[in-house]
Amino acid sequence: MSLLLAIIYLAFISLGLPDSLLGSAWPSMYGQLNVPMSYAGVISMLISAGTIVSSLMSDRLTKRLGAGRVTAVSVGLTAVALAGFSASSAFWTLCLWAIPYGLGAGSVDAALNNYVALHYASRHMSWLHCMWGLGATLGPYIMGLALTGGAGWQGGYRCIAILQLGLTLLIILTLSQWRTGVQEAGDDPAPQALSLREIVRIPGAKAVMLTFFSYCAVEQTAGLWASSYLVLVKGVPAQTAASFAGLFFIGITAGRGLNGFLTLKLSDRQLVRLGQAIIAVGIAAFLLPLGAGASLAGLILIGLGCAPIYPCVIHSTPDHFGPERSQALIGVQMASAYVGVCVMPPLFGVIASRFSAALLPPYLLAVLALMVLTHERLLRVSRST
Repeated sequence: MSLLLAIIYLAFISLGLPDSLLGSAWPSMYGQLNVPMSYAGVISMLISAGTIVSSLMSDRLTKRLGAGRVTAVSVGLTAVALAGFSASSAFWTLCLWAIPYGLGAGSVDAALNNYVALHYASRHMSWLHCMWGLGATLGPYIMGLALTGGAGWQGGYRCIAILQLGLTLLIILTLSQWRTGVQEAGDDPAPQALSLREIVRIPGAKAVMLTFFSYCAVEQTAGLWASSYLVLVKGVPAQTAASFAGLFFIGITAGRGLNGFLTLKLSDRQLVRLGQAIIAVGIAAFLLPLGAGASLAGLILIGLGCAPIYPCVIHSTPDHFGPERSQALIGVQMASAYVGVCVMPPLFGVIASRFSAALLPPYLLAVLALMVLTHERLLRVSRST
């Protein structure tokens, strides 16, 4: 079982590795591809669309194949897509490879999260998501080495593809280690996969979907626009704002490492509420006239507050909805999260361009309020069923 847990930790690192590659490589890519810089958004949305589709399919796939096989196939598909990126020299081929890139991410994310939620303590969920942050940090570092070493952005993608392929082979070789459970094929107490309509009708399902939507909206909007807010509204130098934006993501990663220890004393419900309270304090530091230093500290606080929410809500899904339905619910939660990522940060961009970037704190506060309300609704429904 310790070997399996180590493999799952490696799988979470592999989930993070590709996620930050496009952003770090794009300044070198778009000139060679002879396309506008804004075209990165097209590739990003294609990847997100594939992830949403595969997240919604995760219940059916995992019930049919089992968590281990879904993980192997999904990581392998991602490896093939990354190899396709490394061999591409035209924008349209990147768009084609973006489809399997996204499809590979959604199912494995949902399958692994459900497997850990069913079989391991809450601390492992937090530490596993900390490993995702480690992968997301290593991805740009590897890409940077490839760029400075003369291998180009294609070399960076090729290196990550090789790492993903190696993990795929390791998972295949250790499939026997995956514990038979509710998510393994042929041993499922609910053999019929639930349709999206059936899932939405489950009491609390809409609440948890909105919770994930709003959480990712807060995280991604803050991560994307906080630097611009600090520069345009608070007068922070651009280089300082950029460095603190990096600390925002480091705060999420380090916070999830710390959260693993806090789970020994606090429940998932308490940690989610604590995270929401810390986010509120961070947003207040933006709103109040306390100077640029307080705003910089507020950005780090928002990152720390984000840390426990995602893993703790996922880990509590079997308790809220039952082990036999947790895979279906986690799949739609993943899909809802990616919808939030696709919709809410660009929406604020429109608001900022039409009105003012100073609206970022009230925007974040409104989305946070939605998250709090829907999570409390989830807790009330789950206690009454």
